Amino acid sequence: MSYSIAEAARRSGLSIDTLRYYERIDLLDPPARDAAGRRAYSEQDLAWLGFLTKLRTTGMPIKMMREYAHLRSAGDAAVARRRAILVEQRRSVADRIAELQACLDVLDYKIDNYDRICARMPGAAAAREEISA
Repeated sequence: MSYSIAEAARRSGLSIDTLRYYERIDLLDPPARDAAGRRAYSEQDLAWLGFLTKLRTTGMPIKMMREYAHLRSAGDAAVARRRAILVEQRRSVADRIAELQACLDVLDYKIDNYDRICARMPGAAAAREEISA
C-alpha cells in the first residue's frame, strides 16, 4: 500500500513541510513516485517516520538522527555504532526523567504544604474545591 504526502503527513503526525525537510536533509530516503510523479510513501516509510518522531521526542539532535539514518543504510556493518547512539540517547532520556522526577517531587511537596496550610484556614475546603474545578 502507498500513501500520498498528505496521507503520510496525517498518519505520521508530521507536516508536509517536515516530510520534505526530512527528505532534503537525508533523514528519509526519497519515497517512490506514482505514475503522475507524486511521492508515494510505503508502510516502511511510515514506520521509519514513526521511529524518527520518537527520536525527536527524546530530544535527539537532528545531526545525530542524520548520522543514525546514514548508518542505517550501511546495514549490519554499522549495527554497533547505531546501538551505541541509541544507548547514549537512552542514558540522556533516563537523566532527563530523573531531573523531571525531582521537579515533580518538589511540586508535590509544595502542593502538600499548601494543602496543610489551607486546611487550617477558615473556608479552606471551599477554596480547594474552587481551585480544582
